[in-house]
Amino acid sequence: MSASLERGLDRFREALDADTASFFATCVRCGMCAEACLFYTETKEPKYTPIHKLQPLKRLWWREYTLLGRIAAAVGLSKPVTDAELSAWSELVYDSCTLCGRCSLICPVGNDITYMIRRMRDGMAAAGHAPPGLVGATRRAIELGSPMGVTLATLQAQIRHQEEATGIPIPMDVQGAEYLVLLSSMEIVNNAEVIGAVARIFHQAGITWTLASDAFEATNSGIQIGVSELAKEIVLRTVTAAERLGVRAVVSPECGHAYMALRWEGPDLIGRPYRFEVLHILELLDRLRAAGKLKLASTFDLPITFHDPCQIVRRGGVIDAPRNLLNLVATDVREMHDHGVYNWCCGGGGGVSASGRAEELRLTAFNKKRGQIEATGAKVVATACANCRMVMEEAIDHYQMGVELKGLTELIADHLEQETPEVAA
Repeated sequence: MSASLERGLDRFREALDADTASFFATCVRCGMCAEACLFYTETKEPKYTPIHKLQPLKRLWWREYTLLGRIAAAVGLSKPVTDAELSAWSELVYDSCTLCGRCSLICPVGNDITYMIRRMRDGMAAAGHAPPGLVGATRRAIELGSPMGVTLATLQAQIRHQEEATGIPIPMDVQGAEYLVLLSSMEIVNNAEVIGAVARIFHQAGITWTLASDAFEATNSGIQIGVSELAKEIVLRTVTAAERLGVRAVVSPECGHAYMALRWEGPDLIGRPYRFEVLHILELLDRLRAAGKLKLASTFDLPITFHDPCQIVRRGGVIDAPRNLLNLVATDVREMHDHGVYNWCCGGGGGVSASGRAEELRLTAFNKKRGQIEATGAKVVATACANCRMVMEEAIDHYQMGVELKGLTELIADHLEQETPEVAA
């Protein structure tokens, strides 16, 4: 047995906690998780059944931790997990699972399949079977602070552009500000206008905020690849910066796994509660709306629908805020079928979009979301996750759907009353 395989199997053994064992023991093999997974519904291939993706981990549990399994192993009736098998399973664990949680929601006996996939990914990474693209992104996140290799100098350049465009200073490392705002690499590189949008909204609302030069990146590649130690290291960067600056709250950007990692998993990862609140940007904007601090000068009149990012809505609980905000600015909002907690994933979360080998499967899986969008007749899709936005933009272009994508934060900013002050000549 190779050293890497042994490391992977040891991590599998560590993953087999009481919860995982009970989930395996109580699975009734009903197949409902298959119908909840867009990789199965759009391909009809049984291998994409969510519980099947856990088969190597389940067999190790059965062989080593159940009486019948131990007897079967002793008499040669049960095969051990092999390196070749884990290599074959890499596609199932990484490329055909976005950790969206829909299978867990649908399971009639309450088995958290998403939790188990996360645990299995830990062993897969240790055994050397994580996708090269995701390995590279995680390495850059640890070594450079960003999965896309975005540096502080890149951010500062984008800040200068947005300050010129808005006439509003964008603060950095301000001690005692109310809010520390995080960004994702995707926003900094592809949608830097969101920085200016945040500045315009906060300027109007009269709240104090800051970015941190040593913790501006929100994306947590450690969560996506499945290695808790790396996820902890990334979370600690934000925690350290927030406590150093003495902020009241940390604001997660329009990024699904960034929010999930920091808001719901972070305290467990670092082993203590935070000294600050964590909010998604839409939660904060909804608070400003409720307080009457979002004053709009115009409305958005094209038919528009909202794509619910899985980690923010289904797994994060931010359900009403996006709808409150969208209905504040738009006059023709059309909900998708299976919206809210029952939404269908864009097909690229959980690190799938970082894996080049998953592109064809991802585009096939997008047909579920394509059908949802087309059924509404909407001309515009708003969302609150930069990764969802990128994945959907690529797929919409691929299928020539003729639909526009918008970030909800930018949509609000674009309709503000007295949107920008005059820029000095």
